[in-house]
Amino acid sequence: MERTNMTNLESTITSQPLVRGRRRPIHQMLVPFPVAYFAAAFVTDLAYYRTAEVMWYRFSVWLIAAGLVMAALVALAALVDLFRNQRPAWTRALAYASAVALSISNVLVHSRDGYTAVVPTGLALSGAALVLLLFAMSPSWTLTNRCRVGAKA
Repeated sequence: MERTNMTNLESTITSQPLVRGRRRPIHQMLVPFPVAYFAAAFVTDLAYYRTAEVMWYRFSVWLIAAGLVMAALVALAALVDLFRNQRPAWTRALAYASAVALSISNVLVHSRDGYTAVVPTGLALSGAALVLLLFAMSPSWTLTNRCRVGAKA
């Protein structure tokens, strides 16, 4: 008798998970990385503006380039999520795309030589991209919305 109760208990435990995790979009885990890189680039641009130390200029170029690489990975992951029963959040996606476009022009501006490469144009582009990303991504850090049947997402 005891053996059958234990077998039933074991089958109940193994057949149903106790806790179900919420499925998050893949790109939602990656979005903070380019935001952090672009924020750090803005800080290093400010440091270069205040000190004229070339080290900060080089840090900015590398941080913007790393942010663009991560932004490309986010875009690929967002495409994958679109095929997994998601729909685009157009406002956030367009704001994200325009911030990436600003950062592409910013890395080209930073490729020029000297102080004028960063001040004032590079600093303004870094700040504009950061503000755009923070306002666009602050509510949910996602570029898509989950599609639910019979519910508004």
